[in-house]
Amino acid sequence: MRKSNKQIHFKGVSYPERIVCLTEEFTEILYALGEEARIAGISVYTMRPPEARTDKPMVCDFTGVNMEKIRQINPDLILGFSDVQAEAAKQLIKEGFQVLVFNQRSISEILQVILLTGSLVGRAREAQKLISSIQANLNQIAKSTAEDQSERPLVYFEEWYNPLISGIRWVSELIEIAGGKDCFEELSHSKAARGRMISNEAEVIRRNPDIIIASWCGKRVIPSKILNRTGWNGINAVQQEEIHEIDSTLILQPGPAALTDGLNQLVAIIDAWKQKNKK
Repeated sequence: MRKSNKQIHFKGVSYPERIVCLTEEFTEILYALGEEARIAGISVYTMRPPEARTDKPMVCDFTGVNMEKIRQINPDLILGFSDVQAEAAKQLIKEGFQVLVFNQRSISEILQVILLTGSLVGRAREAQKLISSIQANLNQIAKSTAEDQSERPLVYFEEWYNPLISGIRWVSELIEIAGGKDCFEELSHSKAARGRMISNEAEVIRRNPDIIIASWCGKRVIPSKILNRTGWNGINAVQQEEIHEIDSTLILQPGPAALTDGLNQLVAIIDAWKQKNKK
């Protein structure tokens, strides 16, 4: 039998060059690593960095994708976040695209995603530097609040209002670092939003938070919706006018912004409460 002289030649392996980011944090990370040229499509909810909104085509919202635009881009990698994007990821996979979906819920997992994203584009060392910088800031703030002998306020963080949904795990951890106590810390460990639902508003009244922080995902907070709830006028936070909003783009996107600007806003709110309530 004659042997074939056919040889197979492989081209050099390269990092992804056309990346679609289904959520903001991947866009933010790639810009922070100086790899924004690889981004070929972003979410309509992307706010950081602001130049991404003018420089990059928008191809998706949080739960749906514009398949025609994505076909035109023909990305070699699509990055997504959470089980909420499972259906969109399924559609993209069926189209034959390479899709990676992460499910980070804690500070540690957010930092891991930064490292993994950096590795995907050959910037693991730069990603590690970014992580080290974020960790140093987290540690410094945590050390400062740990040494503070003043009382820690009880904080109710509201991610949604109908039904009531309390803060996700990284938010709960950031509240602790900022010098507060999450009054629904036990719910924060649920990966699914339904596990953080508060079925009875009376439970918030019973726990009596000193501070209420609302960050309704993708929607402006309406304070009257909180103030007019039955029985909430007896809550410390309501009586002391400690109802605050943090923009969801700063605290509910599981990327660098939450661990920097989002944390800074938590620190400012909690520090102001401590100053007001100094004995």
